[in-house]
Amino acid sequence: MKKLFLFAAIAVFGLSTVNAQDVKFGAKAGLNLASLNGDDVDEFDGRTSFHVGGVVSIGISEKFAVQPEVVYSSQGATGSEEGFDITLKLDYINIPVLADFQVADGFSLQVGPQVSFNVTDSIEVDGEDEGDVEAEGVDFGAALGAQYAMESGLFFQARYSLGLSDINSDADAKNSVISFSVGYFFN
Repeated sequence: MKKLFLFAAIAVFGLSTVNAQDVKFGAKAGLNLASLNGDDVDEFDGRTSFHVGGVVSIGISEKFAVQPEVVYSSQGATGSEEGFDITLKLDYINIPVLADFQVADGFSLQVGPQVSFNVTDSIEVDGEDEGDVEAEGVDFGAALGAQYAMESGLFFQARYSLGLSDINSDADAKNSVISFSVGYFFN
């Protein structure tokens, strides 16, 4: 696995030097509609939260780019049990590496793997912190979505990210996030 990540990093940096004029850096922020999927979290609903991060678009050809990102993402779920309001908070640093296929002028479809590193996790009951969830440190997933980039540098994204690994080794529960972003490419 480490060799695969090393190879991907070398390939991305090699391509960025070949097409240096096609590299764009940007920032984005937006809304998360997060929830959990699995047999052990059926009683939970979604949690509305946010994300913020950086974006790099590496143009490979006129219609194809690779778009790695580093995004702080607040996720989790909410629910009620025996009259108590429960909020499960899971905060991650998400690193998606997306293939970006331009299908119309400024409009592209994106798909790719995502690795997420858990930063914090907690359970709140009626607003009071009740401790850690003991979430796994790393979450592997997949992301797909669409992006519309304007010539001014402003861009809009809609994306669905699906966790492929359980958030805790003792529970059947995977992350599921719909996100809407607004961002800006600086060059």
